[in-house]
Amino acid sequence: MFEKILVANRGEIAVRIIRACKELNIRTVAVYSEVDANSMHVQLADEAICIGKAAASESYLRIDRLISAAEVTDVDAIHPGYGFLSENAHFAEVCESCNIRFIGPSARAMNALSDKAVSRALAKKAGVDTPPGSEGIVENEKDAREIAKRIGYPVMIKAVAGGGGRGMRVAHNDASLIKGYHTARTEAEKSFGNSNVYIEKFIENPHHIEIQILGDNKGRIIHLGERDCSIQRRNQKLIEESPSPLLENKFRKLRDKIGKAAVRIAEAARYTNAGTVEFIVDDHGNFYFLEVNKRIQVEHPVTEEVTGIDLVRQQILIASGEPLQISQGDVQFKGHAIECRINAEDPFGDFRPSPGRIEMYYQPGGRNVRVDTHAYAGYTIPPTYDSMIGKLIVTGKDRREAIDRMNRALGEFMITGVKTTMVFQQAIMQDPNFRRGVYSTNFVEQLLGGARRELIEEKT
Repeated sequence: MFEKILVANRGEIAVRIIRACKELNIRTVAVYSEVDANSMHVQLADEAICIGKAAASESYLRIDRLISAAEVTDVDAIHPGYGFLSENAHFAEVCESCNIRFIGPSARAMNALSDKAVSRALAKKAGVDTPPGSEGIVENEKDAREIAKRIGYPVMIKAVAGGGGRGMRVAHNDASLIKGYHTARTEAEKSFGNSNVYIEKFIENPHHIEIQILGDNKGRIIHLGERDCSIQRRNQKLIEESPSPLLENKFRKLRDKIGKAAVRIAEAARYTNAGTVEFIVDDHGNFYFLEVNKRIQVEHPVTEEVTGIDLVRQQILIASGEPLQISQGDVQFKGHAIECRINAEDPFGDFRPSPGRIEMYYQPGGRNVRVDTHAYAGYTIPPTYDSMIGKLIVTGKDRREAIDRMNRALGEFMITGVKTTMVFQQAIMQDPNFRRGVYSTNFVEQLLGGARRELIEEKT
């Protein structure tokens, strides 16, 4: 087992990793930018090193500074968390060349799933359907028009690298296709340093279903069930739950098929450690592979709550060379879990970020209520990074109890000094369609439209 781990991240995920390390009696090293000097992960770690200025390009994305910090503190391994360098195969290779274990998939597996276009080809070889679209990167406007004509509008233009809704545009005609093509490329270059895009058929009223996987270094891969991540705004997730109401209420037989498809894709890539295989499901029960997220996910707690399996702990054990002690038959699901991402944003102002100083902070408690956060009263949310304050996760014996518990917990959560998404998320918990499990990825846009928005604003 490792003696010391460097956490190459910030915010709530850094806190989450440090807690898992403490329970395994592993010492931790936090790295931080100048603006994060007072962040919670810096205070909780055994050691802390400043690695640069506020901009991620001058701190959390600097491989040389991370490796220097690791060597100075003599760590055995680096945990990248999510975002930043977590899916960077070169970073994984540099770690290994310096005799530092990278807690995540191997560079080989990441290269096999290096971008979404390559992943689609691998999924097809594994016998898993992908949405109709381009066979690879779309090089120019002419090719884009020809592909759109062949598969029919609407289409989705997507960056081959990255995620979080960046570098994605929907096109309904030639004019919006050309505009979206260039906009997506520019955004992708700015966000990921890679302007390449591909095109696929846009599935209307889609459901976003993802499967959590774990793979050890002995070739064993299992899945831990699904999460429904369809409640999104601008392709960024806002609420996640497990199990999926779509699969529970409408397509029960689909659950086993999607789980097995995820494992086949992971096996084809010889995947190791934790990862997520994402799918889109239409109203007729057809499912299509989207991508593999080669890291721990923001929404991993809902899987932990319904399976009782600590995913970050498993990541560390696998990276240390331990074989999985869990077989597919050992995975049992109990109850229903829901997660709300609490963001410092104005949901009624186009979700504009609301950085600033948290004046008062009081988090909810009670049975089956969990809060993963790095925030506290007096903490200043910097404008430099994403706006997530933390995650509120609740569990119930069934979906109805989980929704009622989340509604109560959101009402109990008090944060002043910045705007948050909590009031809007509470309105979702009270929405009749959400409570019935009748929703897709366009749910938030519908909720913020016309009379329904006016009703929500009146209530809040």
